[in-house]
Amino acid sequence: MTQKISILGAGESGTGSALLAKSKGFSVFVSDQGSIAPKYKEVLTEYGIDFEEGKHSEEIILTSDVVIKSPGIPDKAPLVKKLVAKGIPVISEIEFASKYTHAKLVAITGSNGKTTTTLFTYHLLKEMGLHVGLAGNIGKSFAWQVWSEDMDYYVLELSSFQLDGTYSLKPFVSILLNITPDHLDRYEYKFENYIASKFRIAQNADASTFLIVSEDDPVLAKEMPTRLLDTNILGISLKNEKANGAFADDQYIYLQNSTGVKLPIDQLPLKGKHNLTNMMAGFTAAAALGLDARQFVEKASTFKNAAHRLEFVREFQNVTYINDSKATNVDSVYYALDAIPKNIVWIAGGVDKGNDYTAIEGLVKERVKALVCLGKDNSKLHEFFGKKVEKMVDASSMKEAIDQSKQLATSGDVVLLSPACASFDLFNNYEDRGDQFKTLVAELK
Repeated sequence: MTQKISILGAGESGTGSALLAKSKGFSVFVSDQGSIAPKYKEVLTEYGIDFEEGKHSEEIILTSDVVIKSPGIPDKAPLVKKLVAKGIPVISEIEFASKYTHAKLVAITGSNGKTTTTLFTYHLLKEMGLHVGLAGNIGKSFAWQVWSEDMDYYVLELSSFQLDGTYSLKPFVSILLNITPDHLDRYEYKFENYIASKFRIAQNADASTFLIVSEDDPVLAKEMPTRLLDTNILGISLKNEKANGAFADDQYIYLQNSTGVKLPIDQLPLKGKHNLTNMMAGFTAAAALGLDARQFVEKASTFKNAAHRLEFVREFQNVTYINDSKATNVDSVYYALDAIPKNIVWIAGGVDKGNDYTAIEGLVKERVKALVCLGKDNSKLHEFFGKKVEKMVDASSMKEAIDQSKQLATSGDVVLLSPACASFDLFNNYEDRGDQFKTLVAELK
């Protein structure tokens, strides 16, 4: 008998799931409470897949054998609760697609740095000649790729929301970068629930798999000894030279799992301590896949980081402009300030997510010469940093923020957009915020 599958959400991952499910003989129904983008409607129509938009028809969905849910739909949504009560499995696209590929998976999660690490690892594997795909929270839908051009390897960036819908997923290499409080509204405001979600990446790990863990992250350092993980654990560290995966000092990354190969840091493409950790994770994963570490420096050197992540924009009148619009929490800003040793004119602000700025207080005092507050309500920034920064000004548009920064910066300074906040008060999203910054900086005369 044909199994019925319903897919909630018809974006990139939902449409990819629908194509894969149809090709595997399922009876497929796609349902989106919002409107479906024309490009996805065309694909669903072309392949004869039933869909609806603007509603969820519960009478159809509640008769499914399995449901694939978009990561954006919370578990506490009434329809999801009804499905669970009926015992209908609710899974993620990642879980579904992983059942239909023989590829080796490198899966990466963490509260910060996972996009950079994923892109870096993908670039390295591709340059090393592997037939590799990029998917998860980034790139093309995993299910879509498995359907259209199944690869030998996939590098997957996985959010906690995607991991929540996985049960049998078993990556060959899993990477856990760090865990800091984020998205707690989805986890009953309990940090331990969010931690448990991140650890799902290794729930099926065994002696045939690898788990790469940053030993420098305080939460992971505390959690790892309490978890019985029967797998090959590779520690990476900037502090512990006995870390069995990789260790970095000021000059080299030492790859312990590649018979002591050392990689000169000044020849690597990313700057900043946090990026050393990200690159160590990628190199350690590539070594775990059995690749020749002697080629790593050459193959990695052509990597360019994603937009809006400590992205160099331009130098104008000997002032460097850096776009870090993706830094929407305090932890991300810490990494940015830590990566820039000189005088910083810092542009911050937006929709505050309950930020506690004490973690960056020391770095701000030491490195920030001026703070440009960009937002509709800058009171919290003023309250916290008012007496800690020499100069503070307000801006209600990106143009105003850049004009102010240009006046405040002198030769040798860095103007850093690293907001620590969501963007929705003045911008469509963090990309829009970063793009406006880049456009206006490019126009400086």
